[in-house]
Parts: sequence; structure tokens; C-alpha cells
Amino acid sequence: MKLVTFASPAGPQAGLQTPNGVIDLALVDPSLPRSVRGILEAGPSALERLRPIASAPPSGALVAQPKLLAPIPDPRIVLSCGMNYREHLHEMNTPVPKTPTSFTKSVASIIGTGEAIELPAAHPDMVDWEGEFSVVIGRPCHRVSEAEALDFVAGYTLVNDVSARDWVAPFFGAEGRMEAISTWEHNLLGKMLPSFCPMGPALVTADELGDPGNLPIQTRVNGEVMQSSNTNDLVFGVSTLISYYSQFYQLMPGDVITTGSPSGVGYGMKPKRFLKAGDVVEVEVKGIGILRNPVRG
Repeated sequence: MKLVTFASPAGPQAGLQTPNGVIDLALVDPSLPRSVRGILEAGPSALERLRPIASAPPSGALVAQPKLLAPIPDPRIVLSCGMNYREHLHEMNTPVPKTPTSFTKSVASIIGTGEAIELPAAHPDMVDWEGEFSVVIGRPCHRVSEAEALDFVAGYTLVNDVSARDWVAPFFGAEGRMEAISTWEHNLLGKMLPSFCPMGPALVTADELGDPGNLPIQTRVNGEVMQSSNTNDLVFGVSTLISYYSQFYQLMPGDVITTGSPSGVGYGMKPKRFLKAGDVVEVEVKGIGILRNPVRG
């Protein structure tokens, strides 16, 4: 199943994406939570209630071309793993980490497919793309093993970890521990700006997508392929990330984990290349769809 959130006159509404449109779940079963996160919080039985609806959409409940929002516009946390594709580590001249790295994306920076990535007025010149395969947690998850980690996955979506790269070079050139810490923190702040977390277009349930460790992923700018990789290049796979982060975090339904960016980011190119007003960025994984966002200055 493909769960989506779309704009309705009553506000954001959970739906099911079909080839013919989006099923408005509020029209089919008003007792269901209105949000995708709410459906996940209601437990596996709520998802099971959706399956007969998805297989036989009732007449009158289809919305032909709704405006899609982020599938989870209100997660408690977007937890991101950095430096997690081997080829990306090579292009950034960075050694393989011994354990997963982590930072959080600002929830306030989340936008849906079709919405504009805004070039920040103060730092517009080094805005970069990072298409990322992402995991959505389905039930409370704390201190789980790698063997059981996938049991806690509701499904998968896409995130573009948009980044203002102004502070990457100072970090790599930092002298001393405190300067390295300070410049790294500034580098992470460059990922928190408004509109810098496009997400979508849908949350695809885990049973439908299959093996998360062998999925082609591609990022395009104006139709030109920039990133083309496969999740089999991940240093730390989905099970490892969930298990590792759950040792520290109490992960909850609707929480999102981005698994890292493949090679092909603008900062790693020679010459470097960054987004400009009028560009269109697309991130695609077959089975999830295309996360498409224009860039606005």
C-alpha cells in the first residue's frame, strides 16, 4: 500500500494512493485517524483495515489530483545518518566510520513533493541536493537487535537532505578539536533551513517494497542524472541503523530515519555544482515514486 497525506478543505488528510487517484480515507471510514502518523500509532490492526480498501476502492472516495503533502508532515523526529554510502565517502575524501553518524533534520523544514526548495537569502550560493532512501517506524522501538529491527518498520519514503554547504570546507580545514566541533555544528545547521527537508511522495508499506538492501536510487536535476546508486552500497543497512539508534532513542510510530546520500552530490563534483532558482530536483526509487521539487530564489 501507498499511504499519502493530501490537502483537503478540512486540513491535511490521510489517503491511499492508487493508479486512478487518492482514496480519501475520511470518506471511507470516518473512525480512522485523519493523519498517517495517527494510523501508525493506532497499531498494525489499523493498517490491516486499509488493505481491503486499497484492493477494492469504493466509488465516490477517489480524489483525482490532490495536492500531496509530505506523507508524514509531523514526525516527532527526522533522524539522519550521514556518510553512509561507500562511494559518497570516496568522493568526499572521508574514511569509513566505525559506527553510524547521526544528526536531526528540523521538522519545521519538511515540505511535500511539488513544493519549492527556497534558496536562503543569507546563504544562496552553495545549496546542494542529497537524495535519500528513508525508513518510517511503525511501532515503539527501543533497544532492539538487528535481527528484529525490520519488524518495527511501517514502510519507506524518500527525503532530499538539502544542504547549504558553506561550512563544509572550514570543517575539513579545521585545526584543533574545538574548531572542528564548531565548524561541524555549522555544517549541520546548513541542513535545517526552511524547506530543506522535502519528503515523499508516499509511504510505501514494507511488505510491498521488498528488500531495502537492494534498491536502485537516483537523483536528477533538470532531468540530468546526478546520483545513481543502490542501497547495497550502504555501509550500515536499515537493520543496523534502527538497532543502533534504538539503543539511544525511544523511536515511535511515524519517526523517520534517512539512510544517507549516495555519491553524486554537487559539492563532490569538479567543478562544484549547486542549485539555482528555476532548477527542478527529482529523487526516485522504483516502488516509492518520484519526489519532485522546484527551486526558488
